[in-house]
Amino acid sequence: MRVALCQIPVGDDPEENLQEVRKALGRAEGADLAVFPEAVQVRFGNTLADVAEPLDGPFVGELRRLAREHGTALVSGVFEPAGDGRVYNTAVAIDAAGGLAGTYRKIHLFDAFGDHESERVAPGDRPVVVELAGTRIGLVTCYDVRFPELARALVDQGAEVLVVIAAWAQGVFKEEHWTTLVRARAIENTTWVVAVDKAPDRTPPPKGNPGGVGRSMLVDPMGTVLADLGPFPSVQVTELDPEVTGRVRRFLPSLAHRRPDVL
Repeated sequence: MRVALCQIPVGDDPEENLQEVRKALGRAEGADLAVFPEAVQVRFGNTLADVAEPLDGPFVGELRRLAREHGTALVSGVFEPAGDGRVYNTAVAIDAAGGLAGTYRKIHLFDAFGDHESERVAPGDRPVVVELAGTRIGLVTCYDVRFPELARALVDQGAEVLVVIAAWAQGVFKEEHWTTLVRARAIENTTWVVAVDKAPDRTPPPKGNPGGVGRSMLVDPMGTVLADLGPFPSVQVTELDPEVTGRVRRFLPSLAHRRPDVL
């Protein structure tokens, strides 16, 4: 499977952000799946409820049109109204025909490092595995990657690849946390991980601190980093061989060695 890591900048204008998606898909021609960051609709630091739309609204509608136009499945982060003044931080999975294959509302909210995402965002309540580009994909959003039980639940539900989308907060040692956690989720589950963060903010958002560290990665089931996009905007089409998973699990059968009778 050919996967495009779309490490785009995300700003304060949804239309400008859609333009970045359009440009990235143009550079991702030939990919089976294009993965975009969390919160592509608008960056954190804005009033999210002002831009949130239902999934049949114009923003997701344009993402679906673009997927159909390019014949490329995609995963992207958007915001939808939660009904209590907050929003859901939602990952949408769209197939190459423009169909909505599934959605995942972020379960773990970033109430850490001085941030309070739960004041603006309502939590989801279930893990989600979708069928996309002929592959079962488990969806993970940003802070979720710190919770290994979510990744394991997705693998237990049949996920063959974990897709992590993020707008990772900047800060001391944060980039090290990102790269370490992404690799750990691949190693402990002997599975592929496609992790896409937004390009780092170069200007402060209206409120709060800049976000994004870049370092979008493709990691194989042994934990080998096959692509790392560094700190600048970039689109890179990479190869993901699903047969590697079976080969790794034959000589590293850690999933089969679990002890559910004890733990």
